[in-house]
Amino acid sequence: MLRLACAALAGTAVEFYDFFVYGTAAALVLGPLFFPTFSPVAGTLAAFGTFAVGFVARPLGSVLFGHIGDRHGRRPVLVASLLLTGASTVAVGCVPTYASIGTAAPVLLLVLRFLQGLGLGGEWGGAVLLTAEHAPADRRGLWSSFPQIGPALGFVLANGVMLALSATLSDAQFASWGWRVPFWAAGVLAAAGLWLRSSLAESPRFLELREHARVPLAEVVRDHWRLVLLTGGALAVGYALFYAVTTWSLAYATERLGVNRTVMLACIMAAVVVKGALTPLAAVLSDRYGRRPLCLAGCAAAAVWMFPMIALLSTGEPLLMFLGFLVALIAFVTMFGVIAAYLPELYEPRVRCTGAAVGYNLGGVLGGALTPIVATAVADRSGQVPWGVAAYLTGIALLSLGCFALLPETRRVGVAAAEPEPATS
Repeated sequence: MLRLACAALAGTAVEFYDFFVYGTAAALVLGPLFFPTFSPVAGTLAAFGTFAVGFVARPLGSVLFGHIGDRHGRRPVLVASLLLTGASTVAVGCVPTYASIGTAAPVLLLVLRFLQGLGLGGEWGGAVLLTAEHAPADRRGLWSSFPQIGPALGFVLANGVMLALSATLSDAQFASWGWRVPFWAAGVLAAAGLWLRSSLAESPRFLELREHARVPLAEVVRDHWRLVLLTGGALAVGYALFYAVTTWSLAYATERLGVNRTVMLACIMAAVVVKGALTPLAAVLSDRYGRRPLCLAGCAAAAVWMFPMIALLSTGEPLLMFLGFLVALIAFVTMFGVIAAYLPELYEPRVRCTGAAVGYNLGGVLGGALTPIVATAVADRSGQVPWGVAAYLTGIALLSLGCFALLPETRRVGVAAAEPEPATS
């Protein structure tokens, strides 16, 4: 289990590195390089628009790779998704800017971002199911949390490279070629991830199935549409919270508050490191007390903390901004440290790869794709403190809280059965 979980963690770290490095670049440099005819705010909005395309592609990737996972096994998904995401990320680092090829530059950026999202949409389901379906029932939360540490590790790697380049290069060097280096590094990381995954065993739950779904998506839509909508709505707050902290706040603080780019990256990275370290703790608590109670607690904490977080961000003081980000990400990990065990337990085995991945990535469209765009637009119309952003995030948190309240508890249910207990208030 340890070897399997570490391989899943390494793969998700590499794939989320690819995804996050684009978000950081969108916040810092892609606007003026690929949309130079726009105003600064419009350029940032356009860059975040290409960022959002990756989230729109993720549910499509979960359908494509979920079909493969439910028909042919979880293991092939891990290899194919990693190859697609790694190759498209390296290609982003090679795209000429608007000054060189005109409008073809943002179009290429858009296409490659779509392919990134397509690959990541398949990655999560394959990695999580392989660990969840191998894990013993009483420790499923703990072992399934390993892939959930991957996003934090990938974010730290992506922003660590950006931070090092930002601190050592001049603004002109960073804008000229420095921002491309993290994208090129994705090729090395993808090769390492493929090597780690080359000898993984197939999921025992998949091998035990007597009959596989012919068209998994059709079964999910017909028999589990309500569950997919509830899980997508429930997870929206996690995505909104994470990308408000890691992407929107980076652009807002550097452009509107004049905070040094290196300082902002350091504040965000420190909060994400703590978030990653606390992920196994949330998972262990879910093995003891249940998945749903932790999700409800994290959601409620997020709803309460949005206005204080925006107030602390608006000070421009590093320690206060770090505190705001830290509490927000603790609320986040209370939910998302549990999700890797919770979602597989909600869906029956024959459509689990498709259902769990579609629900998970639908939350990304609702919360992750729109948040940087909406927050940037709202902040541009706000006064000194963007309270409208806080109101928007609080609204998403309340929506997700209602969705979690309608989902059942699953802790005592084996992933082989996946018939959850009735929901209790």
